[in-house]
Amino acid sequence: MILEPSTRRSRPVRWFFYGIAMMSLGVLPAPGQQADQLQEQLKQLKQQYETTTHELEQRIDTLEQQIEKQKTEREKQTKETPKEGTVLATNLAAQQVVKAVMGNSDQVGGKFQGQLPSEPTYDQLQEADIQIARLQKQVSAFEYHGYFRSGYGLNSEGGEQVAFQAPGAGAKYRLGNEAETYGEFIFVNNWINPEETSDKAWAKTEVMIEANTTNSATYANFPNGVGNDQFRLREAFVQVGNVLESQPTAKFWAGQRYYRRQHIDLNDFYPLDMSGYGGGVEDVDVRVGKLAVAFLSGARPDIVTQNGALAKSNIDVRLYGVKGPHLWGVPEGLWSGWFDYAWSKGGTSSGGTSSTIIPTTDGYAFGVKHELLEWHGGYHSFSVQYGTGAASNFSTSIIGPAPYINRSAQLLITEQVVYQPNDRFAIMPIFVYQQTKDGNPQHRWNQWESFGARPEVFFTKHLSLAVEGGFDHTSAPGQYDGWLRKVTVAPQIGVGRKFFSRPVLRAYLTYANWSDGFRGLVGGAPYTNRTNGLTYGVQTEMWW
Repeated sequence: MILEPSTRRSRPVRWFFYGIAMMSLGVLPAPGQQADQLQEQLKQLKQQYETTTHELEQRIDTLEQQIEKQKTEREKQTKETPKEGTVLATNLAAQQVVKAVMGNSDQVGGKFQGQLPSEPTYDQLQEADIQIARLQKQVSAFEYHGYFRSGYGLNSEGGEQVAFQAPGAGAKYRLGNEAETYGEFIFVNNWINPEETSDKAWAKTEVMIEANTTNSATYANFPNGVGNDQFRLREAFVQVGNVLESQPTAKFWAGQRYYRRQHIDLNDFYPLDMSGYGGGVEDVDVRVGKLAVAFLSGARPDIVTQNGALAKSNIDVRLYGVKGPHLWGVPEGLWSGWFDYAWSKGGTSSGGTSSTIIPTTDGYAFGVKHELLEWHGGYHSFSVQYGTGAASNFSTSIIGPAPYINRSAQLLITEQVVYQPNDRFAIMPIFVYQQTKDGNPQHRWNQWESFGARPEVFFTKHLSLAVEGGFDHTSAPGQYDGWLRKVTVAPQIGVGRKFFSRPVLRAYLTYANWSDGFRGLVGGAPYTNRTNGLTYGVQTEMWW
């Protein structure tokens, strides 16, 4: 702290220093000296003191201005609190000025002891530093990720937008065909070693909340269940890595999670989704690639036997990241394979006045996938999967229950491509072929074929046009057999020139038509007796 100029220039202090100066120069009055001589000497000394004092005051003012300027600039640039044991430049300057004015005399220092500011202590500042450091550590260890889509649309009859999806199809083409608000909000905390450096172990937790809401104006649940908003805890697991010196890349986990899902974005279809509850290890280095092994399970609380709620368990084994040679014209890329064994303990389920026998089931599934992760500005993926019995749905969810579940089967072939040769054009075509059988010997195979594409043209960095067309054919002997076509035109405002650049805002116009065999099965109430429909609206989509 610096003494104020008014304090420095006070008369008592001045005359005090006059006396000190006079004593030090030996000019105090002595007997016999002439009074006029003494007066002349005193006048000269006053002039000399005034000149010196003026120069010191100017130096003090200049130092104060420089210190204040540096302090302001430092606060703007760093906004940091002084560390423990650090003395501010203002305090050092103040001490030097006081020494320059007063000299180093212990007597003078003793005279003003207690009147000058004492040196500051930094206990409270140190506590603030520690709290700030802890807060910075927590912020750096925390991650927030997610996805959402939201908007509103109308159908051509004037009511709320409806989605066009073929009966028996595992998915629908998305653009301009999603009639809900949906979000996934992921919270990750890295407890140790957030950077996951190779010299020590790391651990993190992940929690995800899923929200699936209707566009109800009342934001309320209805007694009949129509329009219910749904909020679910879809992930809650802990993952730990680099705990084995022989396997530094291995990651152990336990809890509930989305487990290594395979996804086709164009129609939001999951060819393989073993998400559920359990635990396992991933990314075990086996030289030719990486290995993952997991125990995964799920239950049906609505089906209870003498054993409790009906449950299905799975042992899932995957080999991935295997570099493959050129075979039969297939370019080099990454290969992966997986195997799943599933089982479910049956029993007797009682409901009302009757009881149902739930059979004990098991089954297996396997698949092969080839990927080109960098292919003409995008990627290419092709997969073939086959499953039987309890494992035939490629999921932890429970089929049925049905008396012929052990004879059920599924064959699934998928292909998806993202092709972007430049920053002005991109396209994503997909193909799906699926055959399923419920196991009843009197029933034939159900079938679903689907192919579609979404080209996008980028006019500028922020303006683009997307057009999506899709075709689905499904058949379930004795139930339905038909096709559905859907096309959407959507001008977009986005943040980049990539196919997956997000966020994006869209206006859309969607038209769909379907065969007479699907009459009354597509479009809901507005199109019960029709074979075509039209919707329009706006939507935003974002992931981070």
